[in-house]
Order: sequence, then C-alpha cells, then structure tokens
Amino acid sequence: MSKQNVRNRITDHPSLVAFWDFQEAAGELRQAQGPFGYALEEQEGPIERVEEGVFGSYSAKLNFGQWFNLPREACPALDFHGKEAALTLIAWVKREQRDNRECQAIAGMWNETEKKRQYCLFLDLGIWDSAEQVCGHVSSTGGPTPGHPWCMTTAIGATPVTKDEWHTVAFTYDGAYARTYLDGRLDVRETYNPYAYPEGLYDGGAAGADFTVGAVYRSGTMGNFFAGCLGGLAVFNRALDDEELAQLV
Repeated sequence: MSKQNVRNRITDHPSLVAFWDFQEAAGELRQAQGPFGYALEEQEGPIERVEEGVFGSYSAKLNFGQWFNLPREACPALDFHGKEAALTLIAWVKREQRDNRECQAIAGMWNETEKKRQYCLFLDLGIWDSAEQVCGHVSSTGGPTPGHPWCMTTAIGATPVTKDEWHTVAFTYDGAYARTYLDGRLDVRETYNPYAYPEGLYDGGAAGADFTVGAVYRSGTMGNFFAGCLGGLAVFNRALDDEELAQLV
C-alpha cells in the first residue's frame, strides 16, 4: 500500500488522537495532525531533518541524547489511565547501529524516577530473556513490579528489529492484553505477546508523566535514548485490531 493511502487511513480513522509526520525543519515544533494538534518540543538542541522520509520527503534524525517533549498539561487526550484505558501507539523508525546496547524508548507517558509509569513503546528491553524486540510497557502502579527492581509488565515480541532499515513498530492495550506488532504483524511470543494485563494503567493525575518521544525520565535524568530516524508517530484511543494494523505498514 502506498504511504499516501496509509496516511489517509491514519488521518481519517475515527479513533485517531494525534499523528506526527516529522516534515518540519530543525528548530521548529513538530505539529500533530488529527483532532488534537499537539506540538512536540525539541530537547538538547535542534533535531535534524534528513531527506529520507516515510510520509513525505523528510524524517527527524534523533542523535543519541536528543528527544521530544510534550508537557502533560498540554496533552490531556494522551493521558490513558484506569481500568478502561485503551490505546494504540505506532511508530515508523529506522534505528541506527550503536556501540552500547541500552533499551530505547520510542514514545509514551513513562516516568521511572518519580514512579509515574503509565505506558510506553520500547525497543530492546533486556528483561524476560529479551534483546532486540518491540516492547509495549504497561503499568497500573507506576512503580517497579513487586519483587523486582524494574517494571516487568510488558508485551515483548519474538523478532529482532534490524538496524539501518525502516520498520513499523506498534503496541496496543485493550484493558486485558498488551500486544506488540512488527511491520503490521502480531509478533507472537509464548507468555509475552499477547501479554495478559487486566489491571489497567496508572493514573498519574495532574502531576503525572509528560509525553516523551525518544527517551524517558529514569534514574534522575533522561535516558533510554532512541538513536535513528523517526518517520511517523500515531496514537489512537483504542486498541486497533490485527487487520487494521496490517493496513498501516
């Protein structure tokens, strides 16, 4: 399917919250399309626009240590919480080779330092014998999983996400299960994808986590940086099904 058709399916979808295509130049706010025109703010200097795009001629090139921030008070429609919480988060990414291996946050409301975790799409979580896969982190408590130093409640796929190639990565939560997808396909893994989690999502209230793209707040500072190109990011307010996600590659 052409990327114009994919764009139309996204922007016309009745459950869309916000869609960023990252066509703006470095130094500009990245403005969302859809019912909520939320603007992502660059952090740690201008984020380069490179001539290699998914939904246009360009994408945003995040160097290690850069990220986008969207203050919590500015994006109430992204605050998914409670027993009835449901969402889909999709990103079009081209991750780069790195000397160090560290989990990479793509997007979500996930503040580990202040124990205000809600949801976040990751790559490379090193838990449950995992490495390079797509991960959909969910938390009902905001803090670490009892008996562990970290939050362990996550859907993790089976397939490594290769470097220096474009991929569509996604995760959904429907109030009962978290699921992760790679290139439009549910990446089934026994026990971990789908991942049973009927507890719902943490309610951080007015002082909860910001929506961050390319990093999360942890260990008292920003970290878990994504390094590479980001060609698109879409958030929906329900869990899209397998057929819908297959049409958004």
